[in-house]
Amino acid sequence: MNTENTKRSSRGRTPTGQPNPIDVHVGNRIRLRRTLLGLSQEKLASLLGLTFQQVQKYERGMNRVGASRLWDIGKVLEVPIEFFYEDMDSNVAKQSPRTFSLPDDKLNFLEEEQATFDSDPMNRQETIELVKAYYKIPNRKAAKHLYDLIITMSKSTSNSNDKNNED
Repeated sequence: MNTENTKRSSRGRTPTGQPNPIDVHVGNRIRLRRTLLGLSQEKLASLLGLTFQQVQKYERGMNRVGASRLWDIGKVLEVPIEFFYEDMDSNVAKQSPRTFSLPDDKLNFLEEEQATFDSDPMNRQETIELVKAYYKIPNRKAAKHLYDLIITMSKSTSNSNDKNNED
């Protein structure tokens, strides 16, 4: 009998077999929101069609939360999916399962790519929310005035910065 086939899958776990710190973080955020809403594990489980033991395992990071389940949890807890990843320590974020299987040179390349992605203002949540809010303004003439104001302010701010840098 091949022991490789009977070996328990380690997908998502650290090389030592511990729960992945990202899964633990997501579980902590689930617990935080659940308690802020005053829900018991039993009540949350009931709303999700799960057992409270499964909610316990999610909250501890012992079981990974799949995408569709995380979607449901976000809806029940009335938060966007991003909520579960907020305030994640950078050391935790670096422990995604891919980091355990990629060679160091690929990891360095991916970190450089991520830094470039993060520095691009078009990838920021603030930018996305600003654009969405702008296009929700029903009075398009007022929206255009707001646009013009922002452009003018950005030019005056950059001109002020240029003058301050010359001094």
